[in-house]
Amino acid sequence: MENSYDLIVVGAGALGAFHAYFALQRGLKVLLLEKDARPMAATVRNFGQIIPSGMAEGTWFDYARASLATYKAIQAECDISIRPTGALYLASSPLEMQVLEEKHARYQALGYASAVLTGAQCRQHLPAVRADYCAGGLHFAQEVTAEPDLLIHRLLAYLVARWQLDYRPATPVREATAGTAGATVIDTHGRRYQGAQVVVCSGRDVQQLFPDVFAQSDLQLVKLQMLATYPLPQVALPGSVLTGLSIRRYHAFHSCPSFAQLRPDDVAPELRQWGIHLLFKQALDGAIILGDTHEYADVAGANPLDFNNSDHLNQLLLAEARRILDLPDWRIQRTWNGFYTQSRSAEIFQHSPDPRLHLVTGIGGKGMTTAAGFAQHHVAQLGL
Repeated sequence: MENSYDLIVVGAGALGAFHAYFALQRGLKVLLLEKDARPMAATVRNFGQIIPSGMAEGTWFDYARASLATYKAIQAECDISIRPTGALYLASSPLEMQVLEEKHARYQALGYASAVLTGAQCRQHLPAVRADYCAGGLHFAQEVTAEPDLLIHRLLAYLVARWQLDYRPATPVREATAGTAGATVIDTHGRRYQGAQVVVCSGRDVQQLFPDVFAQSDLQLVKLQMLATYPLPQVALPGSVLTGLSIRRYHAFHSCPSFAQLRPDDVAPELRQWGIHLLFKQALDGAIILGDTHEYADVAGANPLDFNNSDHLNQLLLAEARRILDLPDWRIQRTWNGFYTQSRSAEIFQHSPDPRLHLVTGIGGKGMTTAAGFAQHHVAQLGL
């Protein structure tokens, strides 16, 4: 039957694309609908860091490791911009270094490779780091980076060419329902598609299809600000570079015995106020990407997050970045913001109005690292 599918996925960001990928691997007929000509939301507005090391032990760490394996497997067949550049956490104090050493020991027990580096070894690995900042580090050679503005587009092209995905960009959906005959999706042109199962992975745009569910959920909107310098080809910044603020923020480190001794007051009040933790990554053109900030709003709140970028927040980011790295040119070529949703009570928001219709959103800031592993698990649960 024409326009009839085993699985229909709405939203072609990382969550949606990987749902399609794992369904296609099972030999299923899959339709992927995307409202824009190209995905333009959270999946393309991030650092492109795939770092299982940032995930708390348990289910989501397992998803992250599965995601890492998936990225590497696809990259072996098709260049989707995955680079085996590793990830390095920099400690800014002996106590932060103690947390990293405790995490290293824990990762050894889990069979996840890491290497403790002295301050001198960090400077050898990352010559741009300031000696007065770095007390040591923890390195993960197996972790990878991607180019967000390339990855999803190359992945979608790969799914079409290699797996015969029926991908329809520039196709906004106006309705998704389930009845006795199965699940039905109708696009804004009035075209109808039938699916044995429908998964809606449209990020914060899920509010357009299910406004009542969205408004009654515990989802928060989160806004980030990020910056990129002009290309600095003379600077070698290998892989993902994370800092003492990352150690304090990422759940992976909260279980370390010494974590409780880290005092919030050791972080400047404005950095805490705006949820700033410094990350760095070098893009393919040599530019250094840095960020980010975090602003929050309830989805049904009276004060939604706007599209403006605050120069004051950019200057806070830059001031902290200068404490960490010595760069020959700190001029900023571009700035941008990203938006995502996250659940207050869960690692991801899932709601199924019907056994054949599933809403999946609110994966938070860990989508690039964990979406593939979660999608693999979720597709298996659908029973197709």
